[in-house]
Amino acid sequence: MIRVAVLTISDKGSTGEREDKSGQVITEMIAEIDGERVYYDIIPDEIDQIKESLIEISDNNTADLILTTGGTGFAPRDITPEATAAVIEKEVPGLTEKMRWETVKITPQASLSRARAGIRKSTLLINLPGSPKAVRECLDAIIDVIPHGIDILKENITEHDHHNHNHQ
Repeated sequence: MIRVAVLTISDKGSTGEREDKSGQVITEMIAEIDGERVYYDIIPDEIDQIKESLIEISDNNTADLILTTGGTGFAPRDITPEATAAVIEKEVPGLTEKMRWETVKITPQASLSRARAGIRKSTLLINLPGSPKAVRECLDAIIDVIPHGIDILKENITEHDHHNHNHQ
């Protein structure tokens, strides 16, 4: 089982003005990889609040995986990638590169996503876009590799096991 924290970052969502459909999509999709939502919150687009939430979840080992939704675009209040970059210890650019590579074929605007991914302590953090459609497309692009990354982070397997599986 993968423990997943879903963090929706939305000014309107945090005040109850908008239903969190993106968070629902994430919760449904993580079931495919034996993921269970162990933490859920909706917070406004405030950099300090986002950083605090990411740090708290990671440092308390609340979840193996944090999936954020929202705040990855060009709008002045979109600062999720900056908050993520400020708290991660290692960047994992391949995940966001794969998300953009796959989704740009569906929607050219996907190339405008500023999403980041990285590791803090033994938690993997991945930024997803704000719309339910984009969340589904982005998560579809990477969901198959997430369990493997979590296994390595949790030291269930070593990097060498990974190479042996792929090159048979």
